[in-house]
Amino acid sequence: MILDHSASTRRHGALTQAKGLLADWFEQAYRQRVSVAVLQAAGERPEWSFQGQRSGQALQVWLEQLGAGGGTPLLAGLAEAHDWLKTRRRQRPGEECRLLLVTDGRLRELEGLAIPDCPIRVLDIELGPLRLGRAAELARRLGAEYRHLEEVPVV
Repeated sequence: MILDHSASTRRHGALTQAKGLLADWFEQAYRQRVSVAVLQAAGERPEWSFQGQRSGQALQVWLEQLGAGGGTPLLAGLAEAHDWLKTRRRQRPGEECRLLLVTDGRLRELEGLAIPDCPIRVLDIELGPLRLGRAAELARRLGAEYRHLEEVPVV
């Protein structure tokens, strides 16, 4: 997962709502014994929080403490995820990989996308009356499935 928690995700409680949904997903991953990797895209550069670990209490605690701030190094995050997934596939050829990209899409540009070789879902967390719709465009360019936060049922 690449999680955009830049300053713009604070608007209209977008990150707070997304964190509720992610907490549910992490709980499901724990029950299903699924490995989770989380790359944060906020600040100056992307940063790994978890790399292919089983979901559990540490992930939930991290999520509870997560705040928003800084820029959106999402393109660098996609490149980092692309490389990580390539390495992971070499190390574990039978493992099924999927990428969840959580973002409000508020990027300056979409040129130079590194497209990971796996199924991708973009979860658009842009909320409020004025929506730019850039996450939908990002999903289109990535060949990804697109969902808006308001359309995803909470389990």
